[in-house]
Amino acid sequence: SYSLEENLKPKVKWLKELGMGDSQVAKTITTFPQLMGLSLEDNLKPMVQWFKELGMDDQQVAKTFARFPSLVGLSIEANLKPTSQWLKELGMDDQQVA
Repeated sequence: SYSLEENLKPKVKWLKELGMGDSQVAKTITTFPQLMGLSLEDNLKPMVQWFKELGMDDQQVAKTFARFPSLVGLSIEANLKPTSQWLKELGMDDQQVA
């Protein structure tokens, strides 16, 4: 649902807590409005956790979300893990993959 109080405001608050400024939040939502339809618990928080497991901190995750907002719409299991594993097999380390 796109309820202002139950969905939209909590996501904006969460993005700001992650380290995004107002302009980054606005750009992210404008570039990838589907973000507002994703679940905080099922999509966004697990995505942040996955990036942290690669060695990124909140600020780096926020920059990544702001720069490539469509990443948050990808499946960790179906898209991101296989891609990162392939890059590691090519010789890249976690920092390079992140």
